[in-house]
Formats: sequence, structure tokens, C-alpha cells
Amino acid sequence: MAAALLLLMCGGPAGAAESAGRAAPAVPDPSLPGPYAVGQTDVQVSAAGRSYSARVWYPATAAGTDVPVAPGAHPAIAFGHGFFQDVGKYATTLRHWSGWGFITVAPKSQGGLFPSHTAFADDLNAALTWLTSQNSTPGSPFTGKVDTGRLGLSGHSMGGGAALLAASRNTAVRSVTTLAAAETNPSAITASRSLATAVQYVGGSDDGIASVAEHQRKMYDAKSAPTQLRVITGGFHCGFEDTGGLGCDTGNLSRPAQLALTRKVTTAWLLYSLADETRLYDQVWGTAAQNDPAVVYTAKP
Repeated sequence: MAAALLLLMCGGPAGAAESAGRAAPAVPDPSLPGPYAVGQTDVQVSAAGRSYSARVWYPATAAGTDVPVAPGAHPAIAFGHGFFQDVGKYATTLRHWSGWGFITVAPKSQGGLFPSHTAFADDLNAALTWLTSQNSTPGSPFTGKVDTGRLGLSGHSMGGGAALLAASRNTAVRSVTTLAAAETNPSAITASRSLATAVQYVGGSDDGIASVAEHQRKMYDAKSAPTQLRVITGGFHCGFEDTGGLGCDTGNLSRPAQLALTRKVTTAWLLYSLADETRLYDQVWGTAAQNDPAVVYTAKP
């Protein structure tokens, strides 16, 4: 993935050669589309005693459904949907991550009116176990394409809380970013207290469903370093989804603007913490992050 990013930022082979002789390559801009085309496929996950359908977005050789995975080994992320929400509502953000080189699997499980948070956490970890096994499964489209040492978790609302529960049960997870994470049963706040891995909590200041003060702030306060709380000014709970629905809230920021900020902040985090893109330090922990007027920064580096 690093080679592809370098090629993109330097303008191709000629640009790379010129850059090598004149200056260091530019810092990547995670708010822009990444260097990869994005593929998607629907799969049946069977791992760790779990079985369910899921959708996978991934860096590809060309855009489309069931197209070949791009060469190289790519970091993997399991993403948890919100309560009673379809995984397709997160396509804008998850496709963006995959364009930057991440394989993202979103379980479709626990989508009913009475979901089990603890089972959803196990489903997220099973997704990572499944991808890890696919890396060495002959004939799988993901054979040799998963960087099994770079695993992450994410999710929105209930799925964000479940991602924290999952991380507390999985020492292989290197990074977590959550969107408007909601308290769960068992407690995602308590789970945050036990996490040693890096966690980013992203929320919206106008969230009328899982407010920052009652949910993400308590998780952040419980979590030891390294961690950060990023609050999108005017952001709302359902603004992390591509479309709203029954029971959704509103905020003082448009949905497209909130999604753009979400992509920028979370992609920078994932590239830095999961793909070791150290040039993004300033956008994650430095002055650029601290002085962003659109996304309030609180952190324990």
C-alpha cells in the first residue's frame, strides 16, 4: 500500500524519480479519494463459531462487484452497523477507506429489533478471523491479500459500542475508530477502560440520540492513552450515515459536510495507526488536528 501511495502522490514513475532527486513526497490528503479502485462482494462469514452474511469493500484492480483484489497485502477492518440499520448506509465512508487500501467487512448480523450487543462484538471479531483465514485459503479472492498483522475495528452507534467490546476481547486488534458510539450491554464504557490499543472516538456536537456527553465522552474518559475524542461541530447521530430514516435526528451541519469531515478524520487515523503512515502525525495528533475549527480535538496521546 505504501508504494501505491507514493506513486500517486508523486505523479507516477516520472514524478517519483523527480521527487527522489528534489524533495520529499507530499503528505497524503485523506479527505480525497485514495489511489485504489474499490470492489465489493457479498460473502458468507463462517468463523469462530459464528455464521452470517456480510458485505466486503476492498482495494481492487478496477471498480465493480466481485472484481480482483488489488495486489499486495492490505490492512483489514470489521465495521459494525447501527441499530436496525443496513450496512449499505455506510457505503460512502467504507468505500473511501477501501480506496486508501483497507479491506472492510461489514457483518449484516444483529439487524433486528432485539440485537445482542455481546453477540455483535463476537461477530465483528469473527469477521477478522474469517479474513485472516481467507488470506491462506487456496482459491479465495483474498489469498495473500490480507495483512494479518494490521487488524482494526469500527462501527456506528450500537456498532461502535460493539466494536469496543470486540476490541476488549481481541488482542490482535491494533486500532479502533468509532462513529457516535453508543453505550451497550455489556458496557462499552467499561470495555474502553480495559483497552491498551489506540482508540479514536468520533461524535457530533448536535447528536440527539447518543450524545457526546453521555456516551463518547464517558468512553474517552475511561480509556487510557493513546486515545482521542473528535467532535464534529454541528454533527448529528444519523449524519454518519448516507441516508436518514425513521427516528433520525438532525444537526446544524449538512449530511454531505459531516460525511466529508468523517472521512477526513477517520481515514487519517486509520492510515496513521493501522498503516503506519507517519507523515499524517500532524493531522492526527499535531497542530493541524488541534486547531481544526470543524472538529474539536481532545486527546491523550
